[in-house]
Amino acid sequence: MKHGQKIAIIAAALVAADQLTKWLVERNLPLHSERIVVEGFFKLVHWGNTGAAWSMFRDNNGLLAIISCVALLALFLFRKHFYFPGTLGAWALGAMYGGIVGNLIDRLSHAGHVTDFLYFYIQQRGGREVGFPAFNIADMAICTGVGLLFLLSWQAEAQRQSAEANSTLTGNTPAAPPAE
Repeated sequence: MKHGQKIAIIAAALVAADQLTKWLVERNLPLHSERIVVEGFFKLVHWGNTGAAWSMFRDNNGLLAIISCVALLALFLFRKHFYFPGTLGAWALGAMYGGIVGNLIDRLSHAGHVTDFLYFYIQQRGGREVGFPAFNIADMAICTGVGLLFLLSWQAEAQRQSAEANSTLTGNTPAAPPAE
């Protein structure tokens, strides 16, 4: 299977998982409600987010939809710069594409907001909750894809530096990277 096909399959699977889980939440939990799963640690919630991560840029859904489209286009046009062979490389790009598309579907849908439903928190003495912002499958995919991309970039740079150091010691010139 070609690398691009792997990326497309991963992206499509993540969009499907994201949209299915959001649909289940929307059908089973009223907006602004919550259901405790693990007391003092985890709730399923149904929150609408018109902003980006941590609700930054709240009430800018249209602008964020445009930014999502630009991000998808940039990832596609500059994909050679983000190319890493192998399964992890496919997962990095597939996760980013899938996550962006998953949240973009929400932004362009009838709801006009992104549905967030996973909420992790710690309950302090006195009952006050300290939590991580609610998120969804698409958010996890974007973060995972970006994290993998950073990891792969760091690994490639370390290998390049190691090859340069070895060639300096042996007096050989490192081979040029293959042309694409």
